[in-house]
Amino acid sequence: MAIIIKTDKEVDIIREGGKHLATVLYKVKDMVKPGISTKDLDIYAEKLIREYGDEPAFLNYRPAGVRTPYPSSLCTSVNNEVVHGIPKKTQILKEGDIISIDLGIKHKGLFTDMALTVAVGEISSASKKLLKDTEDAMHVGINAAICGAHVGDIGNAIETFAKARGNYGIVEILAGHGVGKEIHEDPFIPNFGKKGTGAILKKGMVIAIEPMLNMGTKNVVLHDDDYTYSTADGKRSAHFECTVAITDGEPEILTKI
Repeated sequence: MAIIIKTDKEVDIIREGGKHLATVLYKVKDMVKPGISTKDLDIYAEKLIREYGDEPAFLNYRPAGVRTPYPSSLCTSVNNEVVHGIPKKTQILKEGDIISIDLGIKHKGLFTDMALTVAVGEISSASKKLLKDTEDAMHVGINAAICGAHVGDIGNAIETFAKARGNYGIVEILAGHGVGKEIHEDPFIPNFGKKGTGAILKKGMVIAIEPMLNMGTKNVVLHDDDYTYSTADGKRSAHFECTVAITDGEPEILTKI
């Protein structure tokens, strides 16, 4: 798939959808508390999406090579789960957990994608640091996404920042991506890399930047459900994501209220 450049009108629609998505995801965040199930969060997210007249992007989405479509609207990844966890009625959040809530929507035919990692009640100081460092790494990556730069500049900025903040494992087999006409488009945007390598960023590109930092190893394992990735050593992972437009000036976060 070639990189798809969006028109100004398409970016306007994605920005509108991004506002809807951010509003929904922050409402889901506010619902996170001990005793709630991950399926309850999923049901609430889908309800809010449909109230806007939008569609859940992940529900029934089937990536290449996967046996069955994704069965939910929201991805819920708890503690050592990195991404793409499937919500379950039997998965009850507990005080001290952390949970990544990852959501995409289709608005007027165009897609946006966003994720937050949220504390469940009071969490440890190490978990607080993991969440802050991962979110900050995302913003460092976003700041590197300027017109004329390279995809590798984003990954290098995230990697350099993460290594300076701690001995984190930076997940390598999962990455950011283009978004807009499809939920996943080119280019593939790793969270590590060398400056000056990869595709050149051009005005009209819309990309999802999403660092995933692990407290231990960078290695991950895929569950039998074909979707959920967990850390190979069982240590915690955090994940933040925004949809970003490349402009003539500063990069623009499109998933914001």
